[in-house]
Amino acid sequence: MARVAGVDLPRGKRVEVALTYIYGIGPARSRRILAKAGIDLSVRVKDLSEEEGAKIAKVIDGEGGVEGDLRKEVSMNIKRLMEIGSYRGMRHRRNLPVRGQRTHTNARTRKGPRKGMIAKPKSAGPKG
Repeated sequence: MARVAGVDLPRGKRVEVALTYIYGIGPARSRRILAKAGIDLSVRVKDLSEEEGAKIAKVIDGEGGVEGDLRKEVSMNIKRLMEIGSYRGMRHRRNLPVRGQRTHTNARTRKGPRKGMIAKPKSAGPKG
C-alpha cells in the first residue's frame, strides 16, 4: 500500500482520487500534483512504482500544507480568533455557526440536539 504524507492510500482507486484522502488535498490540487510529478491521472495506486510514489511525495513535501501541519495551523488560527475576542472567535467558543448562517431555525449540526421544553407542573383546580 502506498504511503504518502503519513496516509495509506487505497490500492484499488485511481491516484487522482486516492490523493484526496490526504487532509488538505482536494481534486484540483491532486491533479496539479500529478501534473508536476508527470504521472497519468488514470493509473491505479497498486500500479504505481516506488519511483513514482517518491515523486508524488517529493512534490507534496515541496508544496507543504498537508495533514498534521495544516490541522495545527487551522486550529491555531481558530485559537487566535478566540483569544482576541473577535466575533468569529466568540461564535467558535459558543459552538454556533461562524459564517453568518441563521440560527433561529436550522443549525442543528452545530448546536446539537434540541433541548426539551421544561413543562410547568399542572396546577390543582378549585376543589370543593
